[in-house]
Amino acid sequence: WEKMSSTKMLLFPCYRRYPTVEIRAETFNGSTHVPVPSDSAFLKALLFELRLIDDHIFVEHRDTCTQINHSSVYSVRTGGGDLWPVLAFQKSGLIYACLPLVEGTLEPRPPLLTVSGLSQGLALLLGIVDYISPSRKNEAEMNAKIGQLRYLLIQACPLGTPLNTNIRSLNSSFDDIQEMPTDENQPAWRSNTYKGKPQVTVCITEKVKCMQYDKRDVADVWQVYGAVNCKCDIEGSAPNVTLSLNLPTNGPPLQDIVVHHCVTSVDPAMLMSSSAEPLDDSVYNGPYKFPFIPPSDSFNLCYYTSQVPVPPILGCYQLIEEGSQLKIRVNLKLHESIKNSFEYCEARIPFFNRGPIAQLEYKVSYGQLDLSREKSLLVWVIGQKFPKSLEVSLTGTVSFGTAGKEHPTDDVCTGNTAYVKLYFRIPDFTLTGCYVDQHSIQIFVPGKPKITASRELISSNYYIWNSKAPAPMVYKTLFD
Repeated sequence: WEKMSSTKMLLFPCYRRYPTVEIRAETFNGSTHVPVPSDSAFLKALLFELRLIDDHIFVEHRDTCTQINHSSVYSVRTGGGDLWPVLAFQKSGLIYACLPLVEGTLEPRPPLLTVSGLSQGLALLLGIVDYISPSRKNEAEMNAKIGQLRYLLIQACPLGTPLNTNIRSLNSSFDDIQEMPTDENQPAWRSNTYKGKPQVTVCITEKVKCMQYDKRDVADVWQVYGAVNCKCDIEGSAPNVTLSLNLPTNGPPLQDIVVHHCVTSVDPAMLMSSSAEPLDDSVYNGPYKFPFIPPSDSFNLCYYTSQVPVPPILGCYQLIEEGSQLKIRVNLKLHESIKNSFEYCEARIPFFNRGPIAQLEYKVSYGQLDLSREKSLLVWVIGQKFPKSLEVSLTGTVSFGTAGKEHPTDDVCTGNTAYVKLYFRIPDFTLTGCYVDQHSIQIFVPGKPKITASRELISSNYYIWNSKAPAPMVYKTLFD
């Protein structure tokens, strides 16, 4: 909407409602749910709240000093109650607004930072601003763009969750976008069709979290979670694809499986396996079949966790303070079942609440040791392979200068409570052994599709704590 003067207002209305999101809101909000009124009633209420109409009238709930708004989130009063949180702001005379979903009760109102829909809505609105702004001074061009925007939103946000907030990038494919599918069987999430040689790309990414203590009274913990990303360039309005995930013999089963909404059916036993319960012989261990009608863009077909018996790298870290010096020892051992071929592997050893490293004496059995520019972090670059023994070690003494503001501090890592953090990526490998059999991918379309499958294992919050100091009480929050 564009405010032309205090008495005349020129409207460029462009809005889109998502009934599926409104149904979800009613379920999440329960008795605190406030229904969204008609478009005209919402517009009138929003303009009133923003003081763009009836601004000469004093209204207590809107105009008192206690109602000063320090953000772009408003509570809009309607006939059915107060709609919150309404995200709205003005930019170059236009008003951009959306009503994000709150996944929970509205009373008491949750903190803004806990409402994930706010950041998603803001990103989408800023994408619209970026798309419309270049035409700000040309009314005819702006009218045309706002007319197109309704259709672009079908591609950017088909079911209420933003898939692509870069609206400008969608403009080039506008001619291929239709408000309604030409085929009544075409699902809403498949907003446009592909023309060309069929090809499917699948990548399994597993991440491993770990907390190691090398203590008898504190158990080490680790967790593996994976995601299967797909990109299906296939002709047709509703192509059917079936993909199978396989495990090696005696491989740990996949658990806590969550599938994308495009999956048309799934074995219930696959979804029943939970990491919260002990494993038994009846646990479903594959193959895990997923028949689906793919979206037009890249998407995550499913997520999963697994209880693997050992972490990929076992470590021991010892830090002892002797006078003005610290003595450190780090031992790392790659488990024999892990593929010894890394894209990168390094251990970072930070020193908190101390000055810059003034003197360093060390010995490494393998790789090289670097000192960060700030002189507060040791980076042990192990490289792309462990030696034949699969073990590496680092010993050294460190002394420090006077601490300055630029050096890192940490309320948890005080005294000798410290850690080593590992960073690594192993291509063409998963800790569970999970893989995609390219020959098992079924695509019911003409022509022989090109299929590309890959997998990788990446470290995520992989900590080895100093065994010579107490384990921090907040280690679980770092792990979660």
